[in-house]
Amino acid sequence: MGIAALMISSCSNQPKSETTLSGLDPKAFETKVNDHSVNLYTLKNKNGMEVCITNFGGRIVSVMVPDKNGNMKDVVLGFDSIADYVNIPSDFGASIGRYANRIKDGKIVIDGDTIQLPQNNFGHCLHGGPKGWQYQVYEAKQIDDTKLELVRQSPDGDENFPGNVTAKVTYTLTDDNSIDISYEATTDKKTVINMTNHSYFNLSGDAQKPITDHLLYVNADKFTPVDSTFMTTGEILDVKGTPMDFTVAKTVGQDIDKYEYDQLKNGNGYDHNWVLNTNGDIKQVAARLTSPVSGITLEVYTDEPGIQVYSGNFLDGTVKGKKSIVYNQRAAICLETQHYPDSPNKPEWPSVLLEPGKTYRSHCIFKFTVNK
Repeated sequence: MGIAALMISSCSNQPKSETTLSGLDPKAFETKVNDHSVNLYTLKNKNGMEVCITNFGGRIVSVMVPDKNGNMKDVVLGFDSIADYVNIPSDFGASIGRYANRIKDGKIVIDGDTIQLPQNNFGHCLHGGPKGWQYQVYEAKQIDDTKLELVRQSPDGDENFPGNVTAKVTYTLTDDNSIDISYEATTDKKTVINMTNHSYFNLSGDAQKPITDHLLYVNADKFTPVDSTFMTTGEILDVKGTPMDFTVAKTVGQDIDKYEYDQLKNGNGYDHNWVLNTNGDIKQVAARLTSPVSGITLEVYTDEPGIQVYSGNFLDGTVKGKKSIVYNQRAAICLETQHYPDSPNKPEWPSVLLEPGKTYRSHCIFKFTVNK
């Protein structure tokens, strides 16, 4: 990600700060990255739920929710300090841009002009390139105890994407224990936009335990298959009769090791986009995840046409996260609401083109409940 280009400087005379409910020290996030101020912002609702966010990459750092016994659990992976986020390349909790997921060969064509983007993943452009927005500093404005606005001014040619883009991510913690995420973007040239949140969830509250026991439901009869480079083939296939079928809830681990099925082999597990049945209706559940240990359930709502389910396949025990916990394979699962991967090169799929005078909008809700 070009870590050498990211400069961290300490901020002196910072006020004393108490640790958050999740055990984070805000002082460990109070610094400058590339001369931009970075901090930790804490949202709380009337139920005592807490969400901590840093404006470095617009990342959710911790999410504290009650389990079936009323004990508060941190249900996302991340780091204890901004230094770790800068020095250890990851997507933990990030607001991804300009383009979430993959673009084939890193190429897009706009008005007949071919634009070459970074090729940072098996020859493709992944998550906006090695210097995507997850590695940039958003301007932050905390509106109140429950709302945070983050703005990113992305210049024309940022990772070679065209257009000066102003993007805004608004996090709102509601009193029904939901994290409501709204995205907006405008541009002065035709460009492509596809934003998402890349939180890694482990609803047991113990990242030392794999998420293979979590029950997953995905409201989708179809998915977009991938080749051995994790790139969508352009097909849309039925999930019925395959390990990709989550139309009836089953554990994440039930079929995940059936590598005789080429899609699980190609994806090294689940790393696929599902074509949602919701037709953009944010009132319909797109996905539901439950830990049988904690009883915590996460429901995902979105107006996007797809959701990427990634089962932490490439976590390999080389990274230590919060509280020095080693993140092993399948320590978490991501549920990324999105347009489909490589949509710029698939004109038959929902468009990701953003034109001057238009506003890109996307909406995602992570709602937490408890099954007792």
